[in-house]
Amino acid sequence: MTEPLRLPRTIVNQLLHFAQRAPEEEICGLISGDAGGFKHCYPVANVASDKRRLFHLDPKGQIDAMRRMRAAGEELVAIYHSHPHAPALPSPADIRESEYPDVLYLIISLDTQGVLEMRGFQLRDGKVTDVPIAI
Repeated sequence: MTEPLRLPRTIVNQLLHFAQRAPEEEICGLISGDAGGFKHCYPVANVASDKRRLFHLDPKGQIDAMRRMRAAGEELVAIYHSHPHAPALPSPADIRESEYPDVLYLIISLDTQGVLEMRGFQLRDGKVTDVPIAI
């Protein structure tokens, strides 16, 4: 069994806060890191036509976040989004539209009984691999 990826509580708290602030829409963004681990969360606007079921990162927001990462000497290590009314599992659209096979995909589900759920995955070549995470 592989060791779980360690997410800083500050980043986890930010992600859960963002998701709770928009409970009817998928929120999304990027997380940077370096050799020392996960560093910063970059919220990016969701510009999907149906924000209740899909997410599409705003291209300008994504470019701006990537520039800020490079300026800080960091790189993209994760992409996150929420599922307001579905489990924390990649949807067929999530799998089909994934473009970064080497990053972690974090999915936050609000479709639970009072407890938020967050899970990590690697999406590569149409395959989904569960990535254990720890706080």
